[in-house]
Amino acid sequence: MEEYKYRDELKQRTKLFALRVIKLYQSLPKTTEAQIIGTQLLRAATSVAANYRATCRARSSKEFYSKLSIVIEEADETMFWLEILWEANIVKQKLLQDLYNENEEILKIMVVSRKNSEKK
Repeated sequence: MEEYKYRDELKQRTKLFALRVIKLYQSLPKTTEAQIIGTQLLRAATSVAANYRATCRARSSKEFYSKLSIVIEEADETMFWLEILWEANIVKQKLLQDLYNENEEILKIMVVSRKNSEKK
């Protein structure tokens, strides 16, 4: 039962992260570059949550590993777009720091989960 509770908490955490990114996207400047980068960020961050949900429904350990790999890839891409937003001076780093830290924690959790799934 503990495993299901953990998965549900992580599903909720990734969904809340996606919602926070949606709010960030809504507040971005309406410049072309901000909107393009923001769209990429939005796509990647919401994909983390959606693909983690799919991971929880995996029918085999191989499918779990494969879907979790997609989550990791999308979380890493999310990190990239957050970095681009602040390095291009579109959004101040201090405004993105909490989102960046949360994404980094989610990414680390997913990497450990994938590593642990190899042992099963």
